[in-house]
Amino acid sequence: MEAITRRMAAVTGAALVLGAALGAASWPAAAQQRAWPTQPIRVIVPFSAGTSDTVARLVGTEMSKALGQPVVVENRPGAGGNLGSEACARAQPDGYTICLGTISSHAINPGIYPRLPYDNLRDFAPITQLASQPNALAVAESFPARSVPELVAHLKARPGQVNYGSSGVGTSVHLAGTLFAQLTGTQIEHVPYRGSGQVTTALLGGELPMAFDNFSSAWPFAREGKLRVLGVTSLQRSPAAPDVPAIAETVPGFESLSWHGFFAPARVPAPIIERLNAEARAALATPAVAARFADLGITPVGNSPEEFRAFVASETKRWGEVAKSAKISLD
Repeated sequence: MEAITRRMAAVTGAALVLGAALGAASWPAAAQQRAWPTQPIRVIVPFSAGTSDTVARLVGTEMSKALGQPVVVENRPGAGGNLGSEACARAQPDGYTICLGTISSHAINPGIYPRLPYDNLRDFAPITQLASQPNALAVAESFPARSVPELVAHLKARPGQVNYGSSGVGTSVHLAGTLFAQLTGTQIEHVPYRGSGQVTTALLGGELPMAFDNFSSAWPFAREGKLRVLGVTSLQRSPAAPDVPAIAETVPGFESLSWHGFFAPARVPAPIIERLNAEARAALATPAVAARFADLGITPVGNSPEEFRAFVASETKRWGEVAKSAKISLD
């Protein structure tokens, strides 16, 4: 009897030790998740300094105040946003590396790069769409057309004889011009430049008759009378320029918005995604971000991860069809 009692005590003791060990093994992960973040958060921006960089830094600065850790922006440009986006997709799924994605990196590129090094839907966990911004249809001051209807008539009378510029092949402004030509039944020749600054310089110098460009790049020069913005690419007029018509007022259904959002690598724990979502949305509502966005003609969004995922899927399908119709492909 005494032997049996000693054996039962030994088994019970072993069970208690095992239970404690299992509890100790699971506790650090749970505790770490509750304490997150405990180190700086890196935001990869897959482009050089510009609007994307500005959006990431503005929102990141406000988020860092609430998170209690620095939010550090790292520019990693190259291959139309593919290099930085791939680095984000391959990062550890711990929430300490996220990235800024755009219409180019997360909607257009899947349709124009046959060997894209990431899957824009499978390899990322959407956090929230931060902002959207219309592009601008701008013309040189000497260009004869002074409205979108006049421009369409001018292009139809000169098929293939008028060039339009953009900040590069496969960019949102390149495809905005493609969509414009498709919906108006016109033929315009695309001339890619290396960045928005070169596009603006070409317009100002009369080297380029027209261009689709970021609104925040073109509008300051239009206000100074150095070029003309004939229309914006949103369905409605921009609050930053209420006297400028939406192209959709002449070309029904025309819409081409540049947008920005935060993504994490796939498999980041849901509670971390929820925290990032909440802090990003709170940052968008701060006076500092709201005022700067208004100056740039940018509209804050701030939706749920599920809403953002559905939006990205829709944009991927839409721009993939535009690119396929125009036979735009980059190796």
